[in-house]
Amino acid sequence: MSAASLHGHHDGSQPIPRTQDAVAAALPSAQRMEFYREMGEADDAAIGGVLRRWWLRAELYRDPEGDRIHAAVQAGTAPGTPASAVLRRLGAL
Repeated sequence: MSAASLHGHHDGSQPIPRTQDAVAAALPSAQRMEFYREMGEADDAAIGGVLRRWWLRAELYRDPEGDRIHAAVQAGTAPGTPASAVLRRLGAL
């Protein structure tokens, strides 16, 4: 019996490295210039959040189910609890 990697994907692939170059390379060309623009405009307090957000997008673009998942999230039909609801609940503790 083997265990799945803590940092891999269910299909055995490795996640995209969280570097500017790796994220840019993983993005569709139509998205790449927007990524560079946002990274270029970000100050030191915001740049980590910009990279993290675009890294998540790049991972989603790479997922064969990405379009379906994105549509479900936008429509509010995705399984799970919305982050806003979780944050409200945690704020009430």
